Amino acid sequence: MFIATLKGIFTLKDLPEEFRPFVDYKAGLEKKELSEDDEIAIISIKGTQSNHVLFLDSYSSVDEIRRELEEAGAKINHTTLKILEGHL
Repeated sequence: MFIATLKGIFTLKDLPEEFRPFVDYKAGLEKKELSEDDEIAIISIKGTQSNHVLFLDSYSSVDEIRRELEEAGAKINHTTLKILEGHL
């Protein structure tokens, strides 16, 4: 199992360009309309070159995030979990 680590939490307007393709892809999959102030967490999956995108307004608890990442074969690290708890 891979370890999931937070790269950052950004609003869409402050999102670094390198992450924009990942965000656009996930928004398309979820048919989600994004606003400039939406909080987006970018999670790095260690041992891969993957980034996992979390639209924080889509979750009501960190358990939902934990399950989503486990389905992707990743376990969220403790520090990332605590930071995300503060944003939900």
